[in-house]
Amino acid sequence: MKRFVIPAVLFSLCLALPAPMMAGRHSVPRYLNKETAADMKNMNRIFIGWVDLGPDDWGAHGYSTKTEWTNVIESLNSSFNSNLLATYLPGKTLVAAKGKDDTNAAGYDLYIKFSDVHVDYDNYHLILAIHFIDPKTNTEIGSIPVRPYYGNDWGLRGYLNEALKDVGTKLRVEVTGAPEVKKH
Repeated sequence: MKRFVIPAVLFSLCLALPAPMMAGRHSVPRYLNKETAADMKNMNRIFIGWVDLGPDDWGAHGYSTKTEWTNVIESLNSSFNSNLLATYLPGKTLVAAKGKDDTNAAGYDLYIKFSDVHVDYDNYHLILAIHFIDPKTNTEIGSIPVRPYYGNDWGLRGYLNEALKDVGTKLRVEVTGAPEVKKH
């Protein structure tokens, strides 16, 4: 019996220990504190820029055609903007860019622009910078530097969608000053 118990305990330890260590490999700080100095609470008409995931990178992302990847990019942007309106910035009037070249924010109180967008496959991160621009003066009133946002889900599309939800949480903190939305 002793011969069985010792290997069973050692085997159980081997199974239990790597799980927390592997979770740490993907851990990314969530930055739930406001980092920009600009007060954006009263900016109600917001133009949301395009999260450009590079339509020409379709092969690198494992898609068989550029059109297929472009459809995924459009779907992710659409889902992201719906989540912003419903969950992260309710009560604000949001208009989303229709494509990467749509930057016409005239008539809005705030333009949120994304830059330096790329995907880190090894760690399930969407990496990007966020810029808050006053469209009236065309000046940047605040920015969040390039950093990773983690998406805990299966498949490229799934984890990018989850990472964009984390971006939405950061936008909520910066624009409204409110902390993360609690999920029930």
